Amino acid sequence: MKKFSILAAVVLAAIMGSCTNGTPKANLKDDVDTLSYAFGVAQTRGLKEYLTQRMDVDTTYIDEFIKGLNEGANAGDNKKKAAYYAGIQIGQQISQQMVKGINYEIFGDDSTRTISLKNFMAGFISTTKGKGNMMTIDEATATVESLMQSVKARVLEEKYGDWKKQCEDYMAEIAKKEGIKELGDGVYYEVLTEGTGAIPADTSRVSVNYEGKLINDTIFDSSYQREEPIKFRCNQVISGWTKALTNMPVGSTWMVYIPQEQAYGEREAGKITPFSCLIFKIELLGIE
Repeated sequence: MKKFSILAAVVLAAIMGSCTNGTPKANLKDDVDTLSYAFGVAQTRGLKEYLTQRMDVDTTYIDEFIKGLNEGANAGDNKKKAAYYAGIQIGQQISQQMVKGINYEIFGDDSTRTISLKNFMAGFISTTKGKGNMMTIDEATATVESLMQSVKARVLEEKYGDWKKQCEDYMAEIAKKEGIKELGDGVYYEVLTEGTGAIPADTSRVSVNYEGKLINDTIFDSSYQREEPIKFRCNQVISGWTKALTNMPVGSTWMVYIPQEQAYGEREAGKITPFSCLIFKIELLGIE
């Protein structure tokens, strides 16, 4: 009798395993059965691409996916199980999307640094349960807005502090250079060709040739290389450019030196790293 019980348990385990981990055996005994099977096949179009590209599922573990798939499909309207599966899904979104997105926003490409998942989950769960939360949602939103930029700025300072200092020293030297004039807000210029035309307003549309460099002589952009001037309104560019163009007679060519505060600041823009002061040769061709 004992031997029979052990065998029965093994058979039962195999049956349960086939329900949750394996593929149920199809039995197409009538049109509804055949239609049901066809629906199942048709709904897998693009599934593997969705799993790998959108849900970051490693198909090496496809059997684990099938296990969860069977459990979810057979749960019916069991609200307890539905809540559990929803928790798994949102937890994975937190891990694979939310935290990764926040880390990239604060730390950029530095994969060695991360926010605290433990504290993130503490805030998320306590507020969801409505017990023990240390901030209201409004207070948390305000905290994010106030701390995000200061933490991000500190991280950028650690990474680009030396470059920022080099740019500040460079601008200080430019200010002492003979023939250099100041436009205000730390923007300086040197006249290469003095034009005699009209001076644009900040809303004027202008035609310009230019070349932009960093202090290490890296050219990051040039209309001369494209062999075509650009056209834009004076108030649609960085502040340093607007300041230069609205003081510059048509026909002029200036070398313009722009501190990072009047350029891209802490932002990265192509070859322009955070805290970069910029050097432009600007040729104002006309006002449209």
